[in-house]
Amino acid sequence: MSCKITLFLSILFLHFLNVSKAQQASPFPAGKVMESEAFNSKILSKEVKYTIYLPPGYDHSNRKYPVVYLLHGYTDSDIAWVQFGEIQAIADKGINEQTITPMIIVTPDAGVTWYINDHEGKVKYEDMFIREFIPYIDQNYRTRTKKEFRAISGLSMGGYGAFIYAIKHPDLFAACAPLSAAFYTQEEVVNYDQDRWDRIESVMYGKNLKGKSRITAHWKANNPFYILEKADVKAIKSVRYYFDCGDDDFLYKGNNKMHTVLRDMEIPHEFRIRDGGHTWEYWRTGVLDALVFISQGFHR
Repeated sequence: MSCKITLFLSILFLHFLNVSKAQQASPFPAGKVMESEAFNSKILSKEVKYTIYLPPGYDHSNRKYPVVYLLHGYTDSDIAWVQFGEIQAIADKGINEQTITPMIIVTPDAGVTWYINDHEGKVKYEDMFIREFIPYIDQNYRTRTKKEFRAISGLSMGGYGAFIYAIKHPDLFAACAPLSAAFYTQEEVVNYDQDRWDRIESVMYGKNLKGKSRITAHWKANNPFYILEKADVKAIKSVRYYFDCGDDDFLYKGNNKMHTVLRDMEIPHEFRIRDGGHTWEYWRTGVLDALVFISQGFHR
Protein backbone atom coordinates (compact mmCIF):
# COMPACT_ATOMS: atom_id res chain seq x y z
CA MET A 1 0.00 0.00 0.00
CA SER A 2 2.82 2.38 0.91
CA CYS A 3 4.48 1.69 -2.46
CA LYS A 4 1.27 2.74 -4.28
CA ILE A 5 1.03 5.93 -2.21
CA THR A 6 4.68 6.70 -2.90
CA LEU A 7 4.16 6.14 -6.65
CA PHE A 8 1.04 8.35 -6.62
CA LEU A 9 2.84 11.14 -4.79
CA SER A 10 5.77 10.88 -7.21
CA ILE A 11 3.45 11.20 -10.22
CA LEU A 12 1.64 14.11 -8.57
CA PHE A 13 4.95 15.85 -7.86
CA LEU A 14 6.11 15.43 -11.47
CA HIS A 15 2.79 16.81 -12.72
CA PHE A 16 3.08 19.97 -10.65
CA LEU A 17 6.74 20.29 -11.62
CA ASN A 18 5.81 20.19 -15.30
CA VAL A 19 3.01 22.73 -14.75
CA SER A 20 5.45 24.99 -12.94
CA LYS A 21 7.98 24.74 -15.79
CA ALA A 22 5.27 25.53 -18.35
CA GLN A 23 4.23 28.59 -16.36
CA GLN A 24 7.85 29.75 -16.20
CA ALA A 25 8.25 29.29 -19.96
CA SER A 26 5.10 31.31 -20.66
CA PRO A 27 4.63 33.85 -17.84
CA PHE A 28 1.83 35.77 -19.59
CA PRO A 29 -1.69 34.86 -20.67
CA ALA A 30 -1.20 33.96 -24.32
CA GLY A 31 -3.02 35.04 -27.41
CA LYS A 32 -3.85 32.61 -30.18
CA VAL A 33 -2.46 32.33 -33.70
CA MET A 34 -4.31 30.69 -36.55
CA GLU A 35 -2.02 30.10 -39.53
CA SER A 36 -2.94 30.03 -43.19
CA GLU A 37 -6.65 30.58 -42.85
CA ALA A 38 -8.28 31.31 -46.21
CA PHE A 39 -11.11 33.20 -47.81
CA ASN A 40 -12.37 33.10 -51.39
CA SER A 41 -11.64 36.27 -53.34
CA LYS A 42 -13.95 37.00 -56.23
CA ILE A 43 -11.64 39.74 -57.48
CA LEU A 44 -8.60 37.44 -57.67
CA SER A 45 -10.67 34.33 -58.47
CA LYS A 46 -8.80 32.27 -55.90
CA GLU A 47 -8.31 31.62 -52.21
CA VAL A 48 -6.24 34.15 -50.29
CA LYS A 49 -4.45 32.83 -47.21
CA TYR A 50 -3.93 34.86 -44.09
CA THR A 51 -2.57 34.34 -40.59
CA ILE A 52 -4.28 36.01 -37.66
CA TYR A 53 -3.30 36.73 -34.05
CA LEU A 54 -6.14 36.98 -31.55
CA PRO A 55 -5.22 38.62 -28.23
CA PRO A 56 -5.42 36.98 -24.78
CA GLY A 57 -9.02 36.71 -23.67
CA TYR A 58 -10.50 36.82 -27.17
CA ASP A 59 -12.18 33.42 -26.75
CA HIS A 60 -13.62 34.27 -23.34
CA SER A 61 -15.42 37.54 -23.98
CA ASN A 62 -17.52 39.39 -26.51
CA ARG A 63 -15.21 42.40 -26.56
CA LYS A 64 -14.31 43.99 -29.88
CA TYR A 65 -10.69 44.89 -30.68
CA PRO A 66 -8.66 47.30 -32.80
CA VAL A 67 -6.99 45.61 -35.75
CA VAL A 68 -3.52 45.99 -37.24
CA TYR A 69 -2.70 44.68 -40.71
CA LEU A 70 0.93 43.56 -40.62
CA LEU A 71 2.29 42.98 -44.12
CA HIS A 72 5.09 40.56 -45.02
CA GLY A 73 8.09 41.19 -47.25
CA TYR A 74 9.10 40.10 -50.75
CA THR A 75 9.06 36.27 -51.30
CA ASP A 76 7.69 35.66 -47.79
CA SER A 77 4.14 34.57 -46.93
CA ASP A 78 1.40 35.08 -44.38
CA ILE A 79 3.25 32.99 -41.76
CA ALA A 80 6.49 34.99 -41.88
CA TRP A 81 5.65 37.41 -39.07
CA VAL A 82 4.82 34.42 -36.83
CA GLN A 83 7.68 32.11 -37.80
CA PHE A 84 10.49 34.63 -38.22
CA GLY A 85 9.09 37.75 -36.57
CA GLU A 86 7.83 36.00 -33.41
CA ILE A 87 4.92 38.40 -33.40
CA GLN A 88 2.85 36.26 -31.02
CA ALA A 89 5.43 36.41 -28.21
CA ILE A 90 6.04 40.12 -28.85
CA ALA A 91 2.34 41.00 -28.85
CA ASP A 92 1.61 38.83 -25.79
CA LYS A 93 4.38 40.54 -23.83
CA GLY A 94 3.34 44.02 -24.91
CA ILE A 95 -0.32 43.44 -24.07
CA ASN A 96 0.40 41.88 -20.69
CA GLU A 97 2.85 44.63 -19.75
CA GLN A 98 0.27 47.17 -20.97
CA THR A 99 2.66 48.85 -23.40
CA ILE A 100 0.25 48.08 -26.22
CA THR A 101 -3.52 47.73 -26.20
CA PRO A 102 -5.08 44.31 -26.86
CA MET A 103 -5.41 44.04 -30.62
CA ILE A 104 -6.02 41.67 -33.50
CA ILE A 105 -3.08 41.36 -35.92
CA VAL A 106 -3.64 40.10 -39.46
CA THR A 107 -1.08 39.14 -42.09
CA PRO A 108 -2.45 38.31 -45.56
CA ASP A 109 -0.42 36.38 -48.11
CA ALA A 110 0.48 38.72 -50.97
CA GLY A 111 3.04 36.62 -52.84
CA VAL A 112 5.21 39.05 -54.84
CA THR A 113 2.38 41.40 -55.85
CA TRP A 114 3.79 44.35 -53.88
CA TYR A 115 0.22 44.77 -52.62
CA ILE A 116 -0.84 46.73 -55.72
CA ASN A 117 -2.79 46.05 -58.91
CA ASP A 118 -0.53 44.93 -61.77
CA HIS A 119 -0.11 47.00 -64.94
CA GLU A 120 -2.33 44.69 -67.01
CA GLY A 121 -5.20 44.73 -64.53
CA LYS A 122 -5.10 40.95 -64.24
CA VAL A 123 -3.97 40.67 -60.61
CA LYS A 124 -5.83 43.34 -58.66
CA TYR A 125 -4.39 42.70 -55.22
CA GLU A 126 -5.02 46.22 -53.91
CA ASP A 127 -8.67 46.06 -54.97
CA MET A 128 -8.99 42.71 -53.21
CA PHE A 129 -7.41 44.02 -50.01
CA ILE A 130 -9.51 47.18 -49.79
CA ARG A 131 -12.84 45.95 -51.15
CA GLU A 132 -12.88 42.33 -49.94
CA PHE A 133 -10.26 41.52 -47.33
CA ILE A 134 -10.83 44.31 -44.81
CA PRO A 135 -14.63 43.80 -44.91
CA TYR A 136 -14.11 40.01 -44.56
CA ILE A 137 -11.99 40.44 -41.43
CA ASP A 138 -14.49 42.91 -39.97
CA GLN A 139 -17.37 40.52 -40.63
CA ASN A 140 -15.69 37.37 -39.29
CA TYR A 141 -13.77 38.65 -36.27
CA ARG A 142 -14.66 41.01 -33.47
CA THR A 143 -12.93 44.10 -34.79
CA ARG A 144 -13.77 47.72 -34.13
CA THR A 145 -14.62 48.79 -37.64
CA LYS A 146 -14.12 52.55 -37.53
CA LYS A 147 -11.00 54.12 -39.06
CA GLU A 148 -9.76 55.20 -35.63
CA PHE A 149 -9.31 51.54 -34.63
CA ARG A 150 -7.58 50.26 -37.79
CA ALA A 151 -3.86 50.54 -38.56
CA ILE A 152 -1.36 49.11 -41.01
CA SER A 153 2.31 48.18 -40.80
CA GLY A 154 4.78 45.91 -42.55
CA LEU A 155 8.38 45.33 -43.52
CA SER A 156 10.24 45.98 -46.77
CA MET A 157 7.73 45.21 -49.57
CA GLY A 158 5.12 45.20 -46.82
CA GLY A 159 6.33 48.57 -45.56
CA TYR A 160 5.85 49.94 -49.06
CA GLY A 161 2.39 48.35 -49.23
CA ALA A 162 1.41 49.74 -45.85
CA PHE A 163 2.35 53.30 -46.80
CA ILE A 164 0.77 53.07 -50.26
CA TYR A 165 -2.52 51.96 -48.72
CA ALA A 166 -2.37 54.69 -46.08
CA ILE A 167 -1.85 57.53 -48.56
CA LYS A 168 -4.22 56.12 -51.18
CA HIS A 169 -6.92 55.28 -48.65
CA PRO A 170 -6.41 57.64 -45.69
CA ASP A 171 -10.08 57.29 -44.82
CA LEU A 172 -9.45 53.67 -43.75
CA PHE A 173 -6.44 53.85 -41.43
CA ALA A 174 -5.66 55.71 -38.22
CA ALA A 175 -1.95 54.90 -38.25
CA CYS A 176 0.74 53.56 -40.56
CA ALA A 177 4.10 52.17 -39.43
CA PRO A 178 6.40 51.01 -42.26
CA LEU A 179 9.60 49.18 -41.27
CA SER A 180 12.52 49.25 -43.74
CA ALA A 181 10.03 50.29 -46.41
CA ALA A 182 10.91 49.55 -50.04
CA PHE A 183 10.84 53.17 -51.22
CA TYR A 184 12.81 53.72 -54.42
CA THR A 185 13.71 57.04 -55.98
CA GLN A 186 13.20 57.59 -59.70
CA GLU A 187 16.96 57.71 -60.18
CA GLU A 188 17.37 54.26 -58.60
CA VAL A 189 14.62 52.76 -60.78
CA VAL A 190 16.02 54.23 -64.01
CA ASN A 191 19.41 52.72 -63.18
CA TYR A 192 18.29 49.22 -62.13
CA ASP A 193 20.17 46.50 -63.97
CA GLN A 194 17.94 44.73 -66.47
CA ASP A 195 18.01 41.41 -64.65
CA ARG A 196 16.55 42.95 -61.51
CA TRP A 197 13.84 44.76 -63.47
CA ASP A 198 12.77 41.66 -65.39
CA ARG A 199 12.91 39.46 -62.30
CA ILE A 200 11.14 41.72 -59.81
CA GLU A 201 9.55 44.92 -61.12
CA SER A 202 8.26 43.61 -64.45
CA VAL A 203 5.50 41.66 -62.68
CA MET A 204 3.83 44.95 -61.68
CA TYR A 205 5.03 47.39 -64.34
CA GLY A 206 5.85 45.51 -67.55
CA LYS A 207 8.69 43.58 -69.15
CA ASN A 208 11.55 44.78 -71.32
CA LEU A 209 11.43 48.36 -70.03
CA LYS A 210 14.74 50.17 -69.83
CA GLY A 211 15.95 53.42 -68.33
CA LYS A 212 13.43 56.26 -68.30
CA SER A 213 10.83 54.16 -70.14
CA ARG A 214 10.24 52.43 -66.79
CA ILE A 215 8.67 55.60 -65.41
CA THR A 216 5.23 54.78 -66.79
CA ALA A 217 1.89 56.20 -65.72
CA HIS A 218 1.23 52.99 -63.78
CA TRP A 219 4.59 53.27 -62.00
CA LYS A 220 3.86 56.88 -61.03
CA ALA A 221 0.39 55.92 -59.81
CA ASN A 222 2.03 53.49 -57.37
CA ASN A 223 5.12 55.43 -56.40
CA PRO A 224 4.69 57.15 -53.02
CA PHE A 225 6.74 60.21 -53.98
CA TYR A 226 4.56 60.89 -57.04
CA ILE A 227 1.38 60.18 -55.10
CA LEU A 228 2.35 62.71 -52.43
CA GLU A 229 2.93 65.40 -55.05
CA LYS A 230 -0.80 65.44 -55.89
CA ALA A 231 -2.19 64.26 -52.60
CA ASP A 232 -4.85 65.91 -50.47
CA VAL A 233 -2.51 66.95 -47.66
CA LYS A 234 -5.35 67.35 -45.17
CA ALA A 235 -6.44 63.76 -45.79
CA ILE A 236 -2.84 62.49 -45.59
CA LYS A 237 -2.45 64.24 -42.24
CA SER A 238 -5.42 62.34 -40.85
CA VAL A 239 -3.13 59.30 -40.56
CA ARG A 240 -0.36 59.04 -37.96
CA TYR A 241 2.99 57.86 -39.39
CA TYR A 242 5.98 56.04 -37.94
CA PHE A 243 9.03 55.01 -40.01
CA ASP A 244 11.97 52.84 -38.96
CA CYS A 245 14.98 51.93 -41.13
CA GLY A 246 18.40 50.55 -40.19
CA ASP A 247 21.56 52.59 -40.72
CA ASP A 248 23.02 49.67 -42.70
CA ASP A 249 19.90 48.96 -44.74
CA PHE A 250 20.24 49.17 -48.53
CA LEU A 251 16.88 50.99 -48.55
CA TYR A 252 18.30 53.96 -46.62
CA LYS A 253 18.12 56.36 -49.57
CA GLY A 254 14.38 56.07 -50.21
CA ASN A 255 13.54 56.17 -46.50
CA ASN A 256 15.67 59.25 -45.90
CA LYS A 257 14.10 60.95 -48.90
CA MET A 258 10.61 60.12 -47.60
CA HIS A 259 11.47 61.70 -44.26
CA THR A 260 12.66 64.84 -46.07
CA VAL A 261 9.60 65.01 -48.32
CA LEU A 262 7.21 64.66 -45.40
CA ARG A 263 9.11 67.29 -43.40
CA ASP A 264 8.93 69.70 -46.35
CA MET A 265 5.19 69.01 -46.69
CA GLU A 266 4.78 69.57 -42.94
CA ILE A 267 3.19 66.15 -42.52
CA PRO A 268 3.76 65.01 -38.90
CA HIS A 269 5.59 61.70 -38.54
CA GLU A 270 8.12 59.83 -36.43
CA PHE A 271 11.33 58.71 -38.13
CA ARG A 272 13.76 56.25 -36.52
CA ILE A 273 17.21 55.14 -37.62
CA ARG A 274 18.62 52.33 -35.52
CA ASP A 275 21.75 50.23 -35.73
CA GLY A 276 21.12 47.33 -38.11
CA GLY A 277 20.35 46.16 -41.60
CA HIS A 278 17.62 44.49 -43.62
CA THR A 279 17.20 41.54 -41.26
CA TRP A 280 14.61 39.77 -39.14
CA GLU A 281 16.64 40.58 -36.05
CA TYR A 282 16.15 44.27 -36.85
CA TRP A 283 12.39 43.91 -37.40
CA ARG A 284 11.86 41.71 -34.32
CA THR A 285 13.51 44.36 -32.16
CA GLY A 286 11.59 47.21 -33.81
CA VAL A 287 8.04 46.00 -34.31
CA LEU A 288 7.05 46.47 -30.66
CA ASP A 289 7.89 50.18 -30.82
CA ALA A 290 5.77 50.41 -33.96
CA LEU A 291 2.85 48.73 -32.17
CA VAL A 292 3.31 51.06 -29.19
CA PHE A 293 3.07 54.04 -31.56
CA ILE A 294 -0.04 52.57 -33.18
CA SER A 295 -1.60 51.84 -29.77
CA GLN A 296 -1.22 55.44 -28.68
CA GLY A 297 -3.69 56.37 -31.40
CA PHE A 298 -6.17 53.73 -30.22
CA HIS A 299 -6.46 55.61 -26.91
CA ARG A 300 -7.90 59.02 -26.10
